[in-house]
Amino acid sequence: MKPPSFRYFAARSADEAVGLLAEHGAGARVLAGGQSLVQEMNARRVAPEVLVDVNPAAELAFVRQENGTLSIGALTRTSQVESDATLDGSLTGLREAAARVGHVAVRNRGTVGGNLAHADPAANLPPVMLALDAEVVARGSGGDRSISAANFFLGPHRTALAPAELLTEVRLPLPPEGAGSAFIEVSRRDRGWGIAGAAAVVALDREGGISDARIGLSGVGPTAVRARPAEEVVIGERPSAELWKAAAGAAAAALDAPPSDVHASGRYRRHLAGVLVARALAAAADRAERRN
Repeated sequence: MKPPSFRYFAARSADEAVGLLAEHGAGARVLAGGQSLVQEMNARRVAPEVLVDVNPAAELAFVRQENGTLSIGALTRTSQVESDATLDGSLTGLREAAARVGHVAVRNRGTVGGNLAHADPAANLPPVMLALDAEVVARGSGGDRSISAANFFLGPHRTALAPAELLTEVRLPLPPEGAGSAFIEVSRRDRGWGIAGAAAVVALDREGGISDARIGLSGVGPTAVRARPAEEVVIGERPSAELWKAAAGAAAAALDAPPSDVHASGRYRRHLAGVLVARALAAAADRAERRN
């Protein structure tokens, strides 16, 4: 199928895009990589009256680290995050999540901002943003505002962005020196639709105890979720298989009615969430130990 007719505007800057969104109102949508939006338009699930193409806005494509913060422009391609060697170490989990987004062609066109704004509950990047305590920068006619990742995802394909706001960048405080991170996902086929995923960040103190741990989950609720009960289990303890098992149980027990669909039952997703939490924590802790 082909999409319904629409008007097209190419925005050469973030401010121009914001102006176009404000001018055309609720009928306007942002076109970045188009890997989700165009498919939905072709399937007639959405029918925007106006597309505001931000690809000409080169200012929105960047990856930089400064003053203890990693900033990623909304137009940065997922493949750039996947291949950026400066993100090794404590941010390895971010690269792993990017590498699990679709296939090469999808990652070459799809953008970080688009992935987050699409707010798919099964997407890879949202749980990593939760685990890394990220914040999203949204620009509207009144200027910029920051939204924590914890408050950004409101439901399936729903975010805290106002209709005339543009996601311009995401900012992540760099994990403590020597921390490790990991992202693990299960799908029925390689690079297929993720049934569930887990992102973990683990920091160790000088004695080898866990000084900080953060966990994000995908595919187990209406949004990506933070597994705080599992975090509470491991902080202050020493890494061990028994500890990871206890964290897995806490994470699984805290989930509120994981969804059932053609891919998996809610019961299986609950079980899988625990398994993935244990594996992600173990991988992140192992990386942290190697860096300390």
